[in-house]
Amino acid sequence: MTGPAIEVHGLGVRFRRNRRGSRSLKDLFGGRSRRSRPDEFWALRDVSFRVRPGEAIGVVGRNGQGKSTLLKLVAGVLLPDEGDVAVEGGVAPLIEITGGFVGDLTVRENVRLTAGLHGMPRAEVARRFDDMIAFAEIGDFVDTPYKHLSNGMKVRLAFSVVSQLDEPILLVDEVLAVGDRAFREKCYRRIDELLAEGRTLFFVSHNEKDLRRFCTRGLYLDGGRLEMDAPIAEVLERYNEDYATR
Repeated sequence: MTGPAIEVHGLGVRFRRNRRGSRSLKDLFGGRSRRSRPDEFWALRDVSFRVRPGEAIGVVGRNGQGKSTLLKLVAGVLLPDEGDVAVEGGVAPLIEITGGFVGDLTVRENVRLTAGLHGMPRAEVARRFDDMIAFAEIGDFVDTPYKHLSNGMKVRLAFSVVSQLDEPILLVDEVLAVGDRAFREKCYRRIDELLAEGRTLFFVSHNEKDLRRFCTRGLYLDGGRLEMDAPIAEVLERYNEDYATR
């Protein structure tokens, strides 16, 4: 890969403050508009940056500033109202605990489904299946419906499957905070291995220690806008200064 792994230009997405009422067909299909309705707000606006292959990016900011929304736009889960997102290659998203998993299906069925949807051949899923289950530490629950797992077990399974995907970009939100300390350390070692392979990491966290451990560069979001794009140490210093003044 010679171009950027992720390229974002003029990115903007808006949401409604309540669900009452509806947009007109012109609003939905008549093209993008820069005008906002009174009941709408911009979760992100005018965000632009590039990520080189193999970079480890930490996204920081207070709650509600657009960090998780940005990850969902990069993952293709959301579509922007303004601007563009270009991703070279596929993404392995660990964004929401239940994302991509079906509650009524068993663990075994969910592993096959999720890995298959990401393009992993059936034979490869079968070859890696035991390793994924062993990593998740849920060997006694392979034929249990996913909805009956604890939150911690769901996180372990999700990380185990996603980290086995061969996608070049790994998107990680705060979900690892649910796991216990021993499992988090195992996940962190796995992330180290993926970075050593040259994968690209896009990492949202409030944990400064984790951000410094994995990331070399930071993006600071405030009010839905990109306030700073710099080495992670400088971004954390600016974020902490701003937080202290508030």
